[in-house]
Amino acid sequence: EPVEATEGAPDWQAVAAAVRPATVSILVEGATEAASGSGVIIDSSGHIITNHHVVSGAAQGGNITVTLHDGRLYSATITGTDPTTDLAVLTLDNPPTDLTAALLGDSSTLEVGQPVMAIGAPLGLADTVTTGIISALDRPVAVSSSADSAAQAQAQAEVVVTNAIQIDASINPGNSGGPL
Repeated sequence: EPVEATEGAPDWQAVAAAVRPATVSILVEGATEAASGSGVIIDSSGHIITNHHVVSGAAQGGNITVTLHDGRLYSATITGTDPTTDLAVLTLDNPPTDLTAALLGDSSTLEVGQPVMAIGAPLGLADTVTTGIISALDRPVAVSSSADSAAQAQAQAEVVVTNAIQIDASINPGNSGGPL
């Protein structure tokens, strides 16, 4: 359900309560490294959006474990990734029937100065929220998705620049992929 602002100020508690059930923690164990991040459930079939760089280590046969808001653990597989935009879609293996999907917003209506909340699991601390404002829109960001050094050297030769939403809410390792 959308959360309406009261008297111009966001109701941060209501926003957190509405979005946290659709937010997940992701642990990736690859052949040579591990990574963690966050994600957001987008439908009742168990599809989750996260960042490509969170799950890229599992592309060559690694394991992905997703922790739901209530602590239940599920394995997941990569359904698709787009390194250019740093996005990935996961699918839960044998998803439960009681998933809460997030209501997605429209980024084309954003304006500099609007309040935002980032939700995720920074530094492994699930259910963390931070608030701030949109600092800039269409900020150029270089995207690199490779984990091994040979591929990273090639990626640096083929740097892709994508536009991003810049915010001043605290973001730490583990927030990647979570809802904003």
